[in-house]
Amino acid sequence: MRQIVLDTETTGLSPAEGHRVIEIGAIELVNRRPSGQRRHFYLNPDRANAEDAIAVHGLSDEFLADQPRFHEIHEDFLAFVEGAELIIHNADFDIGFLDHELQLCQARVTSLTEVCSILDTLVLARQMHPGQPNSLDALCRRYEVDNSGRQLHGALLDSELLLNVYLAMTGEQKALDLGIERTVHVAHSERDSLLPLAVVVSEHECKQHETRLQRLQARLSS
Repeated sequence: MRQIVLDTETTGLSPAEGHRVIEIGAIELVNRRPSGQRRHFYLNPDRANAEDAIAVHGLSDEFLADQPRFHEIHEDFLAFVEGAELIIHNADFDIGFLDHELQLCQARVTSLTEVCSILDTLVLARQMHPGQPNSLDALCRRYEVDNSGRQLHGALLDSELLLNVYLAMTGEQKALDLGIERTVHVAHSERDSLLPLAVVVSEHECKQHETRLQRLQARLSS
């Protein structure tokens, strides 16, 4: 299974008002593990940022003026996401902007839904936690994902945070063979770690467990 955790930053709130995409962050998961493949683009929107948008992402017009335009990177972007399930928080916002950019540059597709499926983690979070705050920051707190570095929004940083939140939300728990010890898999950007769960068992239970394993091994060998 191939998934892409994706986020964007924009010059404002609506493409209908002429606002544009200025940053894209995308991280690939293969079978729910970071593959090491990612894309990160800053983009020249050919327009000024709204002041309240700069307060959110901190990307100045001067910085963006030296970046490529969307039409220059759109083939690379499409090739990366095509065929994947996109994992996005508040997907309508990001997809609306990206579809607008695809249409402006007359890309080979007019909507990402033509080449990707979409999983909206905001919708998922509202189903799992009705009536509770479900912003990305709120989910980071709920699932103990460290977001202390998120002073400003950033497409790649937010994709990394969402990746960890998504895996926690959807229960990335693994059992190790037939042993007593269990582990939880937590993805940290492109780094995987295994954290042991504390399991308290008595000596009698350990002996019973070993006896069961020996019997099972004997059956498999016969």
